[in-house]
Amino acid sequence: MTTRLTTNSPLSLSGLFAWLLVAFSAAAVGAIASVDAAAFYGQLVRPSWAPPAGAFGPVWSVLYALMGVAAWFVWRAGRRHVAALAIFVVQLVVNALWSWLFFAWRLGALAFIDALILFGLIVATILLFWRASRLAAVLLLPYLAWVGFACALTWAVWKRNPGLLT
Repeated sequence: MTTRLTTNSPLSLSGLFAWLLVAFSAAAVGAIASVDAAAFYGQLVRPSWAPPAGAFGPVWSVLYALMGVAAWFVWRAGRRHVAALAIFVVQLVVNALWSWLFFAWRLGALAFIDALILFGLIVATILLFWRASRLAAVLLLPYLAWVGFACALTWAVWKRNPGLLT
């Protein structure tokens, strides 16, 4: 007798691929707005604790991978967790919007508000994911920490650059 994998099977690699694709699609939308981000970031007055421009790509790549895997764990837990996945998708949209607000449109105040909203949505996602998969929730903790840091950095950079960010 052969075992047939379904889309809801714990062993389903297609489900994992799909959730990674969802997460990295948000990354791609943000990346479009960030084409000139390194040059713009280099022009900004930044606090001494700001990371170099080259640090953001690798950090975000790891975080998006963790997000995709976390969502996959929740998806595997069943349909009763559809609200958790819906909030997950909403926070991805808010995440991608930040790059447009900050880098493309140079709206520092709105980027800061977006970052705060994103932080709250990540907290909500973690709480909802916890009910479906504790591992999924734990996988989002580095993301929460990074976005908390990003909130502080967005505020600091916005306040130091009134001529470049409104």
